[in-house]
Formats: sequence, C-alpha cells, structure tokens
Amino acid sequence: MNNEQRTIAFYTLGCKLNFSETSTLARAFVNSGFKVVPASHAADVYLINTCSVTESADKKCRQAIRKFIKQSPSAVIAVTGCYAQLKPKAIAAIEGVDLIVGADLKGNIVELVNNVREKGNARIFSCEINEVDSFFQAFSSGDRTRSFLKVQDGCDYKCSYCTIPMARGKSRNIPISDILKEAEQIAASGIKEVVLTGVNIGDFGKTTGEPFFDLVKALDKVEGIERYRISSIEPNLLTNELIKYVAQSAKFLPHFHIPLQSGSNRILGLMRRRYKREIFASRLEYIYKLMPNAFIGVDVIVGFPGETDDDFIDAYQFIESLSPSFLHIFPYSERPNTPTAHMEGKLNPSIINERANRFNELCKQLYSDFYKKNIEKTANVLFESAQYGKMMHGFTENYVKVEVPYQKNLCGIVISVKLTEIADSGNMKAKILSKADY
Repeated sequence: MNNEQRTIAFYTLGCKLNFSETSTLARAFVNSGFKVVPASHAADVYLINTCSVTESADKKCRQAIRKFIKQSPSAVIAVTGCYAQLKPKAIAAIEGVDLIVGADLKGNIVELVNNVREKGNARIFSCEINEVDSFFQAFSSGDRTRSFLKVQDGCDYKCSYCTIPMARGKSRNIPISDILKEAEQIAASGIKEVVLTGVNIGDFGKTTGEPFFDLVKALDKVEGIERYRISSIEPNLLTNELIKYVAQSAKFLPHFHIPLQSGSNRILGLMRRRYKREIFASRLEYIYKLMPNAFIGVDVIVGFPGETDDDFIDAYQFIESLSPSFLHIFPYSERPNTPTAHMEGKLNPSIINERANRFNELCKQLYSDFYKKNIEKTANVLFESAQYGKMMHGFTENYVKVEVPYQKNLCGIVISVKLTEIADSGNMKAKILSKADY
C-alpha cells in the first residue's frame, strides 16, 4: 500500500499546546500523502499525542493506546507527547505499540511512521530532556474561527510537584519575526481568533532576548486577526504593563488564565512557586480596576502534601475573597521523580476529594455569579459553525459562551449581541443586534 492510500487518525490528550502540535503534525502527514480520518474510524495509522500532568492523565493515555490497538489491530500505533518522553518503556510494554517518539523528534515523525516495517515491534526514539533545545513550530488549523499558536516551549521553573520541565525541557522560543509569519498564515486562512499557547508563555524570550510584551505588541499589528487570547500566564510574569496594554487593545481580550495553585503562602513555599499570594491578589485587583468585567480563570491544586485544615481554610477564604470567574481544580497527584514524591504529610484521598468538592461548589457559585453579572450587557461574539436546525455557539470577548438558533450567515464572523438570560444548558442566550440597534 502506498502513502497516497494510507489513512491516519489523531487523538490528543492534554493542553492547548498539544492540540496545536497535533494539528501541525496532521498537516505534515497530509502533505506526505496521507488521508486524515476521525479517530473513531478504522485507520492505517493512529498517532496519539499524550499528556502526563497527573496520574489520571497517564492512565487516560494507556487507555487510549489500548483502545486503538483493539479497534484496528493491524494499524501502526505511534505515541508522542509528554508521557512518551517520560515513560517510553511503559508504553513499549503495551503489546501492539509500534513507535514511541520523544520530545525532540516530532519533526521526524512522518519519516519514522513510514519506516515502520514490522507490526508490534515497539521502537523508541527519544533523548535526554536536558539535550532538548530545538523548537517544534506549531499552530492549529481546521477550525474556522480559532487557532492555537505555539509561541514558547519548556520551563525553567522547578515547582516541587511538576514533571513538565522533565517532559518539555528548558524554556525556549523562536524569534518574534517567525511567529508573525505564522500569525499571517493563520490570518490568510480566514481564522479570526488566535490563542497564544506554550508551557510558560510569560517566560518568552529566553532564547532570543525578546520579552513577551514585545511579542504581544507585534501580534496586535497583524492584519486579519481580530482577537487574541493569552492562554495561561504565571502571576509573577503578568505585569501591570501587560495588563494595561490588554485593557487598551482592540484585539487582546479581557480573558486571563492565571495559575495560582494555592491560596496559602506556606503551601506556595512548599510548592516552590515564585510568588506569594499578595502578588496574585495585586494582579487581579489591577485587572478588575481596568477591566471590571474580565474573565479570570484560576488553577488550584488541592490536597498538597502537608496541607493542614488551617491551610485549606486559609486558601479557600483567600480565593473566595478574590471572586475569580472560574476555578480549574486539580486534586494533588503524586508524580515520580519530583520532590513531593518523597515529602511527608501525604493526605488521605478521601480528605483530598472532600476539599476538591468544596472548591467545585465554590467554582459553580463563582461561575454562576459571573454569568449573571453579564446579563443585559452588549458584547461581541465570534460564532462557530453548527449543524442546520440546531443551536450555534460562540464566545464573547470575556469568554461567556453564547447560544442562538442556527443562522448560516453568522458562522465565522464577529457579531454584536445583547446578552439576555442564562439558558437551561448553562450558556447565555442573546439577541442579535442589527445595525439599527447600535
């Protein structure tokens, strides 16, 4: 069977960065003659891009690998991503895996897949992570409205619970001029919104000496892109200068994802985070001062080793007092080869679950309050495609998900709406404003 006849399916776990890389790999396979099919279909090749941020993520990776081996026993099974970098031998031990490709070799994956000659003979292509200094350029395509643009990779932080620096290597980036070329390519495809992604994007510039703020200002000038979102940025790297710029920019949206991880300074110290909670609070205070209706998502780890009842209450009350829009809650997951794997004070899983449930309830309340605050406001929504006869969806500048009855002419364009009420789905209903309405 020649390449023109071969089919390939992709399955991605984890973050937006992984999705940008998978999409780029898909384009490379298409350019080599492959036909992309849905992962639910039979395929000649399955490429699984993995995550390893938690033990649960590792488990999902193994389940996905076994699922596709069972689905198409004769298919080539190729695995890449963070789990492939950290645990290649564990993956190779799964009967039916053919190829494991580590962090620095994604650019060679088409050739490696084509060179698979013997089904079930697992081959590992990896390297020591401290040797990883190349940059795999990536952005997602195929979505009519949104693209994830990779601007940075790796992390120089040494948080005590995290394996990502071991999986992704040191902080690095390509020049701003190269990223602008990718943004122009995205704009030429008709995509209106770009989400900037990376492992630690606020640390952009370690390779080239160009600060993240300069990248933001340069991207703001790219014609054709109407909206930018900053996916996640450390509180110590989210400067007031950047916040002020976003508040004044017509393109950079009032949407921030900021990993706090704990509202207790004692626990932040044990985590080896590079800030105290007062820094985090000051950032949110400045955001709300300039953008009162901004969306702020916050990462929180619950049940960290040594977290006492007092630590939990202290953290909970602190986060509650800040009134963010949404909480991304992660029950602590022990990761091999991290300092916390050897720490004393591990909590009973039932206690961790109880604390996670309390934060989940707080998240529901905060999210509901945020949506209620937006009722009767006017906003601009980038609507996405949907099936005829069904509801179509889109997001406001501040990340309120809006639903309206399907109208083909709205797909892929930014429309002014008035937010009217919260639907049974949890999304926001809206009235489309005609030119006479604004």
